[in-house]
Amino acid sequence: MDKRELFYKFVAFTASVHHVTHELTKESKPDNITPVQYSILESIKVSQPITPSEISECQHMSMPNTSRELKKLSEKSLIEKIEDDKDRRKQYICLSKTGEMMMDEVFKCTETRFLDRIQNLSNEDFEEIEHALEVLNKKIFY
Repeated sequence: MDKRELFYKFVAFTASVHHVTHELTKESKPDNITPVQYSILESIKVSQPITPSEISECQHMSMPNTSRELKKLSEKSLIEKIEDDKDRRKQYICLSKTGEMMMDEVFKCTETRFLDRIQNLSNEDFEEIEHALEVLNKKIFY
């Protein structure tokens, strides 16, 4: 397989990932937050503590838009800002207890849907998928 063909398979794979992610998370996201806010909370959940600039970069948002969304999430008591002890200009963002509980609930629903999706796979399938995820994380998503 040439590199161009591999690239197009990768594009198709990432599109499928987005589609499946949507299917797994639909109706499990709280109504009181926007899709953008959910995406930010998800990033915080898996990468906390995280800086606003890391959120901005990950979400493909301008810093002013990121700051505005973080302010809204803070007003909803879903996140906490923590100042760096060494550099007071630097802030880190973490989920609050309320934010943790909300995201844990979303992840439980998502996990249930995921487990339903894979319930008929063999042990060999599980091992193959686990290996594929490890390779992708190591070689592509590092």
